[in-house]
Amino acid sequence: MRILTASQTALLVETNDLDEAVRLNAAWDGVPGVIERVPGARTVLVRFDPRQVTAERLAETLRATASDARDVPPGAEVTIPVRYDGDDLDDVARALNISADEFVGRHLAAGWQVAFTGFAPGFGYLVCDDPLFDVPRRLSPRTRVPAGSVALAGGFTGVYPRESPGGWQLIGRTDAVLWDLQRDPPALLAPGTRVRFVRASGRDHVVGASEGPASEISASEIPGAAPAERRVAARHADAGADGLVVPTASDAGVAPAVGRAIEVVRPGLQLLVQDLGRPGYAAQGVSASGAADRTALRDANRAVGNPPGAAALESVGAVALRFRGEGVAAVTGAIGELSMTDARGDERPIAHGIPFATRDGDELVLGSPARGLRYTIAVRGGLAVPAVLGSRSSDTLGGVGPAPLTAGDVVAVGADAIDAVDVFPWERMLPAPGDLVDLDITVGPRDDWFTDDALRVLTAQEWRVTSQSDRVGMRLQGDVPLERARAGELPSEGVVTGAIQVPSDGQPVLFLADHPVTGGYPIIAALTEASLDLAGQLPPGARVRFRVNAARATPPAGSAALTA
Repeated sequence: MRILTASQTALLVETNDLDEAVRLNAAWDGVPGVIERVPGARTVLVRFDPRQVTAERLAETLRATASDARDVPPGAEVTIPVRYDGDDLDDVARALNISADEFVGRHLAAGWQVAFTGFAPGFGYLVCDDPLFDVPRRLSPRTRVPAGSVALAGGFTGVYPRESPGGWQLIGRTDAVLWDLQRDPPALLAPGTRVRFVRASGRDHVVGASEGPASEISASEIPGAAPAERRVAARHADAGADGLVVPTASDAGVAPAVGRAIEVVRPGLQLLVQDLGRPGYAAQGVSASGAADRTALRDANRAVGNPPGAAALESVGAVALRFRGEGVAAVTGAIGELSMTDARGDERPIAHGIPFATRDGDELVLGSPARGLRYTIAVRGGLAVPAVLGSRSSDTLGGVGPAPLTAGDVVAVGADAIDAVDVFPWERMLPAPGDLVDLDITVGPRDDWFTDDALRVLTAQEWRVTSQSDRVGMRLQGDVPLERARAGELPSEGVVTGAIQVPSDGQPVLFLADHPVTGGYPIIAALTEASLDLAGQLPPGARVRFRVNAARATPPAGSAALTA
């Protein structure tokens, strides 16, 4: 095996094939210091806690482990009806020198099984007994792939559980629900599950199929919802659309949005509930998510006396909020104009990073940020929304956790405060559009897929943050694209937050908090832990320069590798 540097806190173990990766992943269960493992097509990404184990000691332990010779036992069989009308179907058939009809026939006839899961909640990597289906990814990924899309790449078939970015070749679409937290287990496809694809006819039954087109449930459909008000409830992924609103706060055992609460007047470009995330579920396709700027979240919670990870609001752009009841709040993160107007129309000053009292009817307005991108708004007691997989964070890629907030939403305030408020009148220097920002990186794990000149360009050239950026990742644009030394496809493997992935066009994508947990374009480097929060505050138009961090997760041996 080869052990590669994936980041300061992750190693990527490269094995001989898929079977060995699956066996080793199982054999490493319980290794001290390991936070989670993400199996891939022929790799296992191992994330670790550097306070418990060093990268060098962990690498020694992984190399010394013998894998079990047993294969993944076969699981239950599910039937998935497919409409074979994907945008890439004809192109894929031509590339394989067969007709579209023959392609569909062989796809229906093949015996498929889930080898591993990843990318997004409910996404399974299916392998089969027909070698035909080894097709390359698209040269550049689509920014939006429709939910339920059936797709191919690198010998695998997969079904996108919800709308998301993706670089696979689209051959059809299904109404099957791949991920549903109201189902036990939530994933329709688990490792070992056997899958039979059939032509969709309207008469076929599939386990987990949606009962019709999914849509946003209006306020009138939520039991007990007041007119013109939608209480915040967790929304989970559904294959038909963005997701379904599931039980209201009162149904979920959380106090309804009465008494102390925050009402959304204007949500800005994006308004989300975030905490420190839900690490540990990457092998199921669920990213850690959490605040894009963890420093801002901790600072805001410290200011109002909350635990560091209490749920708060994260806003992109200007936002207006109305407070119900009395309390304490603080605004950190992005820097912009802040104002508070009480119920009588009187305005009073609000300072960035300083806790302030809130009274019933007070309206807080945050202007468009002059520096940074994302505000964090914390309230004493935290936000009382239902926890999903141990976190109240909204995962915009996976659709796990609370839905993005809209005008009229009311979020209950909890009673989670533990300390007195804390005043620390200082501001971080955050970037404005056009500013140049230095971000530290560790090189690897796939730096050997690029030329020496590409590695030089990565750090010598300035990269512009484009408008095609969100919590999943930001597309960077440089005058000189990064040139590959190797052609072909990289089998899907685990991805860390802060990874710099390079599609075939040579223009990098920097993954942020809601990134897919697996990917197939080579990753040339990853941000250091210290650079992650600053990356979450980069506005479109900012310029980025990468600096190689001297401390690597493992000593270099050729590239970023240790060879066993």
